[in-house]
Amino acid sequence: MRTANTVQMAGDLEQIVALAGDVERWPVILPHYRWVTLLDGGDDEKTVEMAARRGRFPVKWRAIQRIARDGATPVIHYHHIRGVTRGMVVAWTFDPQPGGVRVRIDHEFSPSWPLVGDRIADRVIGPSFVEPIASQTLGTIKAIVEDRDPRFDVRGRPRP
Repeated sequence: MRTANTVQMAGDLEQIVALAGDVERWPVILPHYRWVTLLDGGDDEKTVEMAARRGRFPVKWRAIQRIARDGATPVIHYHHIRGVTRGMVVAWTFDPQPGGVRVRIDHEFSPSWPLVGDRIADRVIGPSFVEPIASQTLGTIKAIVEDRDPRFDVRGRPRP
């Protein structure tokens, strides 16, 4: 299974990366996230347990997040280490453009389940869970950085 969600954001690269990387705050800014618990580490490398909703369906996984800052733009990497998506790799990439930043989330997952793993990943997990959750995440962060979310300012701080 391979998915890619892309959105153009009219905002500052540093602010977009800050919101994307601050997963412990996601349940505050992203309505579809139920919780994120920091289990180990901090800053640019941490292990987290994350839980979200896809419609009425709850989903939960554990992942290692690494933020690579050695290139022209940061890349946020995830490696899922527990849950149905164990083994999934995720990369958030940021491409500065005139007037904003193109943000892309790539997911790659090939479960080791005998016989049906790839079919379930390709036909159910990717299109029914991964793509919609990633799309909602990008859409909400876009609304915040473009100052269109009445709950928060462009830095994701609550409005008075």
